[in-house]
Amino acid sequence: MTVEVKSEAVQVAEEPVKAAAEVAEKVLVGEEKCEKDESKPKMVEKSSSYREESNFLSDLKEHEKKALIELKTKLEDAIIGNTLFKKEEKKEAPAKKPSNEDEKKEEEKEAEIKEECEEENKTAELNTEEKEDLKPEENVEVVDKDISIWGIPLLPSKGNEKTDVVLLKFLRAREFKVNDAYEMLEKTLQWRKEFKIDSILDEEFGNDLSSAAYMSGVDRKGHPICYNIFGVLDNEEIYEKTLASEEKREQFLRWRVQLMERGVEKLDFKPDGINSLVQINDLKNSPGPSKKEVRAAVNKAVTLLQDNYPEFVAKNIFINVPFWYFAFQSVLSSFLTQRTRSKLVFARPSKVTETLLKYIPIQEIPIQYGGIKRENDFEFSISDGEATEVVIKAGSTETIEIPTPECGTTFIWDLIVLGWEVNYTEEFVPTDENSYTMIIQKGKKMSSDEAPIRKTFKNNEPGKIVLTVQNCSGKKKKLFYRYKVKKASC
Repeated sequence: MTVEVKSEAVQVAEEPVKAAAEVAEKVLVGEEKCEKDESKPKMVEKSSSYREESNFLSDLKEHEKKALIELKTKLEDAIIGNTLFKKEEKKEAPAKKPSNEDEKKEEEKEAEIKEECEEENKTAELNTEEKEDLKPEENVEVVDKDISIWGIPLLPSKGNEKTDVVLLKFLRAREFKVNDAYEMLEKTLQWRKEFKIDSILDEEFGNDLSSAAYMSGVDRKGHPICYNIFGVLDNEEIYEKTLASEEKREQFLRWRVQLMERGVEKLDFKPDGINSLVQINDLKNSPGPSKKEVRAAVNKAVTLLQDNYPEFVAKNIFINVPFWYFAFQSVLSSFLTQRTRSKLVFARPSKVTETLLKYIPIQEIPIQYGGIKRENDFEFSISDGEATEVVIKAGSTETIEIPTPECGTTFIWDLIVLGWEVNYTEEFVPTDENSYTMIIQKGKKMSSDEAPIRKTFKNNEPGKIVLTVQNCSGKKKKLFYRYKVKKASC
């Protein structure tokens, strides 16, 4: 059905929709492959199976191999010929009308020239070798063969396997069109030089924007994860501190580029390594149309990252997406490449945890998004391994037992049921039948908005900790738990 006349409400709503669409279209889109559903937009992909495109030469198609060879040849010639960077043209100063003082200086200059001519006549008598020594050094053109990007040498003849990985990023971003890929690389190198990237990691920007974007954890494939929390920029206090002036907006750009560079530091740049990031974009409370400066700053940052960090995103996951966004998603998709569309995943508020779990293990998902990862957690770390997943059937009860054979042992556990709506109990059952069972957490009806449980218990006698989850609903539930033991004497 075609709607020809927009209501006033729709027209008012369209601006924030366009704002979100701009972000979705630009936010670090890499380029990959995905199937397009013409009937209606999908909120969650059916399969979590995805991997980066191979960087092994043997896996490349013939036209891709040919493009890589051509780009390497073109780059080698540019570096050896010292033509990779644009030469700065010296501007001549405008001519001035000579004054009496200028005339005196001119006479002095003529005298100096006459003296120099006499010196040149003496120099003419020197042998050829001595004359070579007198050539000014500035006329000798130095070729920089150590040009690099992200710490990786770009001169192909050095034979570094990481060079191919970098060049393939630029080629894929430009559909293996050699001239376009070379131009993109050339512009990126020029931008990095002008933006003074080499010093950006040492710059201090304070903590005002630390909650707006940050790196945290890895996905199931090992890709580092970057969270972009757009709602933070709608806060008036943060806006005044970070985006209220042109100078602050420029600092915002440098801060965001610095965060990207920190993410790039975590990558391998090896043919079989981890060479891209996962972006989580939280659209909850995103700045509306009235915050034009915020939108402009975000769009500028996104454009910089898109233009200068090609193929650095494995997945772009948008969460807390407003319902009205899906009305524009299908329109937006028609303007994106196949590779780009594949990287975009969208989830409404009720599907956030479910969607993230397709790509990220529960212990790497922050608690605010339904996971069990806590900020500055001193109890659990990556080395503790993955949490255990248990499916509880509708109307059934699941019991988890943690043996405590030694007294004086401290136990720490995390537990979460997706969607909750279950009855939950914690007990300590002694091995000695003459001892009494201790209630750690009496039976409680857990509502859907409950936070994950973190408990600590120290036993005074041998026994076991029993965690009981009763699913009274008509739907199966997913439970995740993990625990660790700290031994001590009684």
